[in-house]
Amino acid sequence: MFGTPEISVETEGAYIKKINVKIGAPCGATWDAAKKVEGLKIEEALTRFGLEVQFFCSADPGSWDPIYDKSPVHMAADVHTAALKVSLKKD
Repeated sequence: MFGTPEISVETEGAYIKKINVKIGAPCGATWDAAKKVEGLKIEEALTRFGLEVQFFCSADPGSWDPIYDKSPVHMAADVHTAALKVSLKKD
């Protein structure tokens, strides 16, 4: 249930109809962000999903990962955006 995000996406034309979260972040950000992008155009959702994850993420935005040169919040956004892209290619 928790771990690297895994989602499936239902689309209707150029819009996100529904996002089903199979595996999400322990803080719940995946589920909250998914609700926020349902109904958006796919192109807009690709940008908004990661941003919404950042809004809901409970990781410390002030800490910095020297290896990836990003904060955990930014890493969470990137990982979730990638999961959305993968899901859109499959579905």
